[in-house]
Amino acid sequence: MEWVLLFFSGLLAGVLNSIAGGGSFITFPALLFVGLPPVVANATNTFSSCAGYVSGAAGFYQELKEIRHFLPTVVLFSTLGGALGAISLLFIPSAHFEALIPWLMLFATSLFILGERVNRALNDLISRRLKEEPWFRYLSVFLLFLIALYGGFFNAGLGIVILGYLVLTGFSDVHQMNGLKLLISAIVSMTAIVIFIYDGLIDWSSGAAVMLGTLIGGFIAARISRRIDATYVRVGIIITSISLTVYFFYSTY
Repeated sequence: MEWVLLFFSGLLAGVLNSIAGGGSFITFPALLFVGLPPVVANATNTFSSCAGYVSGAAGFYQELKEIRHFLPTVVLFSTLGGALGAISLLFIPSAHFEALIPWLMLFATSLFILGERVNRALNDLISRRLKEEPWFRYLSVFLLFLIALYGGFFNAGLGIVILGYLVLTGFSDVHQMNGLKLLISAIVSMTAIVIFIYDGLIDWSSGAAVMLGTLIGGFIAARISRRIDATYVRVGIIITSISLTVYFFYSTY
């Protein structure tokens, strides 16, 4: 029954990710619900999400090829940040990470709700000339490292953070942005997974159930997405994520 629950949570997450994002708001709590320790649930959720990132990034091959001069920087700092984030997770006691979960969920939920408004505000605030300053380029690389560090530590909300970063650094082509979002997510996740495997943190059977559901859900969503209003899906995710965040605060504190 646990495997069935995880499969259907992955199925729903795959549909949500393809339409509006936010699938981790379903899969991470589901992994906790079946009894996985918080750190293991987080590592397993990263593993189960990775296949979707990789296949999605491959679908934007042409768009990524157009900005190949930027890709070595992306690969290097996504790898470094993802590794440090994953290593940080290894050294935090399980009880401390459990106490952080409500705050991490609150952060990810806030990003999901306010992400588009924050992106627009950042874009209006920072001029094109400022973005071309040499010091701003160094700052953008450092921000990429910090974002990857967050993704290696806690995967939920990573895509929203990355999109905000890309807007901040001057990207405007939506296809390039989606391709980079998926590429950075894939690199961060794969780096973290290698470290989690070394430390034995991934529950393979649970992760496989979620991953299979996610892949099938993504395929289904590709067929039905034109008939579904993304606004309603987004509202549903917001209600779910807020409810789960309140629950985690209540159960933890």
